Amino acid sequence: MDSRGRAAFDPGSVANMGTTQALVSDVPTPAGLARLHLLAVAEPRALLLLGHGAGGGVEAPDLATLTRAAVEAAITVGLVEQPYRVAGRRSPAPAARLDEAFITVSGAARAEAAGTPLVVGGRSSGARVACRTAVTIGALGVVALAFPLHPPGRPDRSRLTELAEVAAAGLPCLVVQGERDTFGSAAELAGQAPKGVRVLTAPGGDHSLRRGLDAGQVTRWLDDLLGRAER
Repeated sequence: MDSRGRAAFDPGSVANMGTTQALVSDVPTPAGLARLHLLAVAEPRALLLLGHGAGGGVEAPDLATLTRAAVEAAITVGLVEQPYRVAGRRSPAPAARLDEAFITVSGAARAEAAGTPLVVGGRSSGARVACRTAVTIGALGVVALAFPLHPPGRPDRSRLTELAEVAAAGLPCLVVQGERDTFGSAAELAGQAPKGVRVLTAPGGDHSLRRGLDAGQVTRWLDDLLGRAER
């Protein structure tokens, strides 16, 4: 790692990106040292900034699948590793600290991506962070993988307000939800989703989204979002 806190990144640790430029940067935040895994493409159409789940990391299978598809679609991807994970802990920080770190890393990612349009997202807890911070950091839209609508078996503890806030701000939102997700199935979420939130079903998928994720549908949604922004 050099004096800028940057090291060569092994693409195989997240996904097989071939010759795509990939860098890891440590980013100081109010919540501690975060880490940005940046997979940059030549002449990017957009920057897609993704956060990981509460107990997992940036190597999660669904994040890797979406990263590969986005890079192939000429979109630079930034994977945000939260400070608690960088420090070797598995228990997540409070929501406000997660949000602070994501907002700070978004600034570092934008500096690297030369002002390209920003879309935010993530899986599970990372999707919630993206929803809560999208307006603050000026994102064009949100991509949520396995949004945890409620804890398993506790539909009374709904987190739908976080999606509703995105919709109320007029930001397009795409949620990819497993058919068998115990944190809220695709059918359950689709029945409650606010206007402006599109729900895609991952057939046979659970909360991990190891099955059923069609990354092509996500990149087509991104194409449409970016096309509308350019008009």
